[in-house]
Amino acid sequence: MEKKEEHDSKAPLMALNHVSRLCTDVKKSLEFYTKVLGFVETERPASLDFDGAWLFNYGVGIHLVQVKDEDKLPSKPDHLDPMDNHISFQCEDMEALEERLKEVNVKYIKRTVGDQKDAAIDQLFFNDPDGFMVEICNCENLELVPCNSADAIRIPDNRHTPPVARPGYSDHADSRLPQPNS
Repeated sequence: MEKKEEHDSKAPLMALNHVSRLCTDVKKSLEFYTKVLGFVETERPASLDFDGAWLFNYGVGIHLVQVKDEDKLPSKPDHLDPMDNHISFQCEDMEALEERLKEVNVKYIKRTVGDQKDAAIDQLFFNDPDGFMVEICNCENLELVPCNSADAIRIPDNRHTPPVARPGYSDHADSRLPQPNS
């Protein structure tokens, strides 16, 4: 039997769709993700029979889910450790985001990894209202160098961006925001 090439077995994935976050207070978490990070609340399917909220921006969604078992939440909601589980968002203006965190009194850790020679990246780490850690970084400064095969990396095209409805437009074709490269 022929051995399959490693890249022949890759999954037909396109991009990260969403991150799901449990929360003790959906409204409080909704306010955090919209006001602090600029996400936009979107409609959820009516068939979902549990409390939650869907948000979208920057090409990724966040699904907030009302927790039923609080043991599933972080045990130390004020603990900040960059080596712990977190979600990370690319940022084009780290200083502006840091100012925003100060304005809304969010405790954070700031650090720089590397130096100018090594393409330094800046990072801000903080927790959402339920203790899930978030990182904001300018990681585009660091070139990704594949360890094995560069042709195994897929850069998504515009297919992963969901269409966005624009209220007030009657023609379906005109009711959606333009997509990248369209």
